[in-house]
Amino acid sequence: MIKKHLLTCSVFLVMAVIFELNICSTTAFKPTIKSAPTSKFIFINNDAATNYSFADEALPANNAKVNRKMRITLAQHNFRNVQSNILHIKANRLFPIIEPILAHYGIPDDFKYIPLVESGLNEGTSLKGAAGLWQFMPGTARHYGLKVGKGHDERLNVTKSTIAACKYIRELYGEFNSWTLAAAAYNNGEIKLARAMNKQGQGNYFRMSLNRETGNYVYNILAMKEIIARPAKYGYNNLYSYVRPSQLLAYN
Repeated sequence: MIKKHLLTCSVFLVMAVIFELNICSTTAFKPTIKSAPTSKFIFINNDAATNYSFADEALPANNAKVNRKMRITLAQHNFRNVQSNILHIKANRLFPIIEPILAHYGIPDDFKYIPLVESGLNEGTSLKGAAGLWQFMPGTARHYGLKVGKGHDERLNVTKSTIAACKYIRELYGEFNSWTLAAAAYNNGEIKLARAMNKQGQGNYFRMSLNRETGNYVYNILAMKEIIARPAKYGYNNLYSYVRPSQLLAYN
């Protein structure tokens, strides 16, 4: 009887050990999920994950809508669609002027891509009356210290217009406390953006429903940043190919 009891206890003991080992083995190989870094944009591409960032402000990670819009925007700006390298050439010549001014005013370096989006680094006047690299309207330009009129237009001066843009962007950041929203407000105007934020009860640019131009604005900035940094990846193999002499003369 005692032997039978001991045998039964032994069976239960072995079963308990096996059960414990199974639990331990399952726990030991359980993968740990790491949270996404907040200072980077994370997009999942067909080949591998690629990190993007705008002024170190994060967008919703692994968001299908965001990923799709970014892929579409990058495709729109590849060489196959643009058929010109003039943006790279002018960026190479103008960024050394723009970058130190941005730094002096405490504006993130990523804002240097705004002229690529706003004017394509052309200095002409739009149909609405905006002019220069930063596409200032006359009234806004005067408000930030630029002289416009009587045959003189400082919106066309790279240094002075960049200083004015920095003053404006810094004020926008002070109002919205976000560089991404400051960039959106630069395009849409602070009053319209604030109205949209209040109406939607939303303070995240990437989660807001905005007009087509403003809704694509930061994506276009990110696309410009990406193709300037990695031209070959987007088909810009020879940066001086397909550039007409008139395009170069337009800058000079």
